[in-house]
Amino acid sequence: MLVRWLYYFFVALSALGLVGVLLAGFAALVMYSSLPSLDSLTDYRPKIPLRIYSDEGLLIGEFGAERRKVVKISEVPVHLKQAILAAEDDRFYEHGGVDYLGVLRAAYSNFSAGSVRQGASTITMQVARNFFLTREKTLTRKFSETLLAFKIEHNLSKDKILELYVNQIYLGQRSYGFAAAAQTYFGKSLQEINTAEAAMLAGLPKAPSGYNPIINPKRAKSRQLYVLGRLHKLNHISSDELSELKKQPIIVKRQSTSLAMPADYVAEMVRQIIYDRYQEETYNKGIKVYTTIRQLDQEAAYQALRKNVIEYDRRHGYRGPEAYIDLLKHGTNQEKTLDDALDEINDSDDIYAAIVLTIKSNVIQAYRKGGEIIEITGEGLKFVQKFLVNKKEAGKKYIRPGALIRIQKDKKNEWHITQLPEIEAAIVSLDPNDGAIHALIGGFDFQKNQFNHVTQAWRQPGSSFKPFIYSAALEKGFTPATVINDAPLSFSAAQTGSRLWEPKNFDGKFEGPMRMRTALVKSKNLVSIRILQAIGIQYAQDYISRFGFDADRHPPYLPMALGSGSVTPMQMAVGYAVFANGGFRVAPYFIKRIEDEKGNVLEQFQPVTSSNGAKRVIDPRNAFIMTSMMQDVINHGTAIKAKQLGRTDLAGKTGTTSNFIDAWFCGFQKDLVTIAWTGYDEPKSLGNNETGGRVTLPIWMDYMGTVLKGVPMAEYRPPTGILATKINSATGFRESTGDTTEFFFNEQLPPLSDSQIDLVPKGTKDRYSTTKERLCFLMGINYKRP
Repeated sequence: MLVRWLYYFFVALSALGLVGVLLAGFAALVMYSSLPSLDSLTDYRPKIPLRIYSDEGLLIGEFGAERRKVVKISEVPVHLKQAILAAEDDRFYEHGGVDYLGVLRAAYSNFSAGSVRQGASTITMQVARNFFLTREKTLTRKFSETLLAFKIEHNLSKDKILELYVNQIYLGQRSYGFAAAAQTYFGKSLQEINTAEAAMLAGLPKAPSGYNPIINPKRAKSRQLYVLGRLHKLNHISSDELSELKKQPIIVKRQSTSLAMPADYVAEMVRQIIYDRYQEETYNKGIKVYTTIRQLDQEAAYQALRKNVIEYDRRHGYRGPEAYIDLLKHGTNQEKTLDDALDEINDSDDIYAAIVLTIKSNVIQAYRKGGEIIEITGEGLKFVQKFLVNKKEAGKKYIRPGALIRIQKDKKNEWHITQLPEIEAAIVSLDPNDGAIHALIGGFDFQKNQFNHVTQAWRQPGSSFKPFIYSAALEKGFTPATVINDAPLSFSAAQTGSRLWEPKNFDGKFEGPMRMRTALVKSKNLVSIRILQAIGIQYAQDYISRFGFDADRHPPYLPMALGSGSVTPMQMAVGYAVFANGGFRVAPYFIKRIEDEKGNVLEQFQPVTSSNGAKRVIDPRNAFIMTSMMQDVINHGTAIKAKQLGRTDLAGKTGTTSNFIDAWFCGFQKDLVTIAWTGYDEPKSLGNNETGGRVTLPIWMDYMGTVLKGVPMAEYRPPTGILATKINSATGFRESTGDTTEFFFNEQLPPLSDSQIDLVPKGTKDRYSTTKERLCFLMGINYKRP
């Protein structure tokens, strides 16, 4: 009876099993026919971010939800392939999509452990899930995943499947694929990573956030050791190699991506333009944009700006710690308190955030991100010495345990305490012949302040605007030798557009009659105002628009002569380019071409150049004379410090606004115009005597000194219609024995000196005496024609 019942039981069980197999087979047939097409695999088009490159083809920006770099399987190093397969699917090249031995092994492991500790998904199954399915844990999803794995194996080669996996898998930090992850975590290409780094990357797919070496370095290390152990077990590495690899330090990058140079402001400008054209496709179609930015120029601009802004900031003293952290917030777990506090605080290039732990005998111990404890002593504390001893002064912020400070290494590689500057600055440099922008830094730190001061900051240009007024005067008959009185003036509210105004020169001195050239060299305000009076305010307002300025932002009042209107540094670059290129207005541009992911050119920019199509806006003679006058600003005037560069082909003008609120230097060499600006976002004084020549000129000098190194000296040749003649430097009149040489338009020669005027024919005498009348009128001298 027992045997019979057992027989019936097994028959019934077999029947149920057969029915189950038939039902499963039927379900498989039904579901297999409804499985998605493999077009997305055979015609693989992943989401590739917008990438922005320099003129040399170096990566300077990247935008997209998925950071990815697609590679072919032949480009993947053998040791990385081995690490991936050891960690995820060591029988990948042996099974047909489902590893039955792996399933049994995982089942046994999980049963022994009493919990789910090991999965049985093959690489093919992961590809199926990543491309077509969700990550929900249901039998239906798992069944579909298995069927898709069979379908994929049937249609694609093993190498193709592994290539898809290598490019598609998410590995943390917005990085998709191993090529992007190698760049993100180590700043290296796939070909550059070593076996230890490959093992760490191969451990990420299991839990990208849990084993992220930036966020969880300890867990990442334990996972790496597991992968190394698997490599040893599979005989890919020897016991000695395993021992060495376990001890090998892993240097993890803390930047989100590896860029060739700091060009965040340029990258953002490009992103905005591309988004306007391509909308959301901007971030996933692999668009490549090549710019006019040059590595040498961009890095020089960045270093020049940061160095001199920091020097200005140190001149004005330490302001105290940024904040104070409660070191007992998490009880005895001080490391968690410190990491939590620093997690939300960005470093600024080589200026790092740190929290003070102890202060003993002029030695400070501080904690950096990543767990590093550093010591600061001696010279490193000099800048903050007054803040180390708490004298309980009201409102004073002292350095004590828990203080959030900034640290930086000096040239001797020793730590010292510094601070983030409050002041902002900008620099832009372009080719005056076609408008190509070679360098652009819109602020001290893009992460701290995304406001682009080159294109968005409307500031008063101060005396750096005077060359445009002087250029207008040349068109009205003035010459560099025209004598104008530097004497006090007073204006009513009706004349200035605001209130009673009694302008003064920067140095407070009045020097009487002087030549127009001398007035620009010395930046004489009263002379500039008299020039504007003489040529007419409305004429001047219309004239400056030739250089690209908005007339509406320069109200038609006398303070316009001193740069009281509003400009951006980019506008100033365009304006000064007119002088540098001989009188042509060129449009600034920074995008050379746009390509799709395959390198097909979508758009190619064709600039209008000074030699091909650009509009002439001023007489070439005017441009030449203005350049000559601005060369003297460097040779003898307010920018004489720039002579230290040892070049004779530089020209420019300083600019400082009232109360030292804005500081400028605008200058050029024949083939490079560079504008630098410094000021506070919320306008306030930079400090007494913090002029354009002191604050901003050094930025310009450091930049130009670097990029012009080895560049031959340029020569400014007088254009047709220019005459050089000797003059009396005191009167501005022509003299055969004059003490200086000046340039003039042929038709605007000054009168001969009194000792020679009787020798001039009567008709010519009449013409010159009219000029003399105008000059004497400007100087306030009574004059009657003979």
